[in-house]
This record gives sequence, structure tokens and C-alpha cells, in this order.
Amino acid sequence: MTKMEQFQQMIDESSRIVFFGGAGVSTESGIPDFRSVDGLYHQSFRYPPEEMLSHSFYVRHTAEFFDFYRKKMLCLDAQPNAAHRKLAELERAGKLLAVVTQNIDGLHQKAGSRRVYELHGSVHRNYCQKCHKEYNAEFILHSEGIPTCTCGGTIKPDVVLYEEGLDQDVINGAVSAIRKADMLIIGGTSLAVYPAAGLIHSFAGSRLVVINRSSTPADQSASLMISEAIGEIFSQVKITGI
Repeated sequence: MTKMEQFQQMIDESSRIVFFGGAGVSTESGIPDFRSVDGLYHQSFRYPPEEMLSHSFYVRHTAEFFDFYRKKMLCLDAQPNAAHRKLAELERAGKLLAVVTQNIDGLHQKAGSRRVYELHGSVHRNYCQKCHKEYNAEFILHSEGIPTCTCGGTIKPDVVLYEEGLDQDVINGAVSAIRKADMLIIGGTSLAVYPAAGLIHSFAGSRLVVINRSSTPADQSASLMISEAIGEIFSQVKITGI
């Protein structure tokens, strides 16, 4: 039995699937990741990306933060790929409980997924730090300098920067879904970012699948490991009953 056949059989036998994903899910939609050879961490900037995406940098160098953010973090023309679309189909078929994502691009929702736990927030939500009025990503993209609300306050993206904590309600929802899962698919993530990566330890089921180009800490516990393009793998998944 091929790895693809094993994967298909596990999906067929499962009814409470949870998908835990990272940047590798969106690279096939043209969104750059951070840690690959051609990712953001290997490009030349005045400051390291990790520093520019930190809370302290946002506070001290707000204009430079937004300059980097607009250029590198807002990929609003990106479209969902086969992995996003198939996960949404699995949810509609009643086989997938939730998507837990470290991504901030909103592509899972764009593909039709409804229950998505965004551990690191979303570029599509932006709030005035003074009056809490909400703005969309297009407003941030087309603003100049520091995005400013009509009340004069600074508009901050609802994304989790380095040095900031995760939203506890989102964590609780993600952990609850993972605990209920009879199959956990980990895809497109090196599981290097904590505390997000630690959530997978809540899984108590027997079907653990890792789909990632490089090795991950979860490999030794996995029932099945696939090191191919995640969109290519999901494009071959067949869903019965829809």
C-alpha cells in the first residue's frame, strides 16, 4: 500500500479529523514562509525579521514596522490552493472538526472553512488601539506611514507579534478540538514555534499524519509521514458522501 493509499484509508476511517498547519500550507499559494532557504529569515533587511515582527519593535519603530508589514506580510491577492480547498470539503462532509493554523493569511476561510482557530491572528482584522474601531487589510495596505483611525489612534493588526501572548480563547478552542480528534494531520509546519506547536500534545487519538518537506519533532510519533507538496497530496484525497 502506498503512502497516499494509507492516507486515504485513514481519512475514510476517521470522522473527527483536525488539521494543524503552518506556513508550508500557504507557500503553494505564493505566500513566502519564514524558515525555508528562500524564506524571510534568509533575506536581507535592515533588522532581522524576528525583531521587526516583535512587540517592542512595533512600539519603538512603528513606521518601519508598517513598511515591512505592508511589503512582506500582506499578500492579499493570494488564492487558496488544493490543500485549503480539500480541507473545506472535508468539513462540509462532516469529517473534519476544525483547522488549527499558525498562518495569518485567512486562506482557509477564503476556501470555505468555517471552524478555523487562528493561533497567530489574522491580517484581515485590524483595530484602533484607542477606540477599537475595526479596519480591513485593504485599508492597511493602502495607508501610508502609520495607519491612523478617524479618532487619531494607531490601527494595529490583530496578529500575534513576538513577545505577545496567544489569545486564550483561541488556544482553548484549538486544544478542545485536538482532544476530540480521532485523526490529527500536521501539515506544512516545522513545529518550531511555541507555544503553538505544543498544542499537538493534546492529541490522544491513534492516527497521526505528518505532511512536511523537512523533519519535525512529531515524526517519531507519527503513524504516517509524507514529505511531498501538501497541495499535491490533498488534491488526490477522495471524499465519499458529498
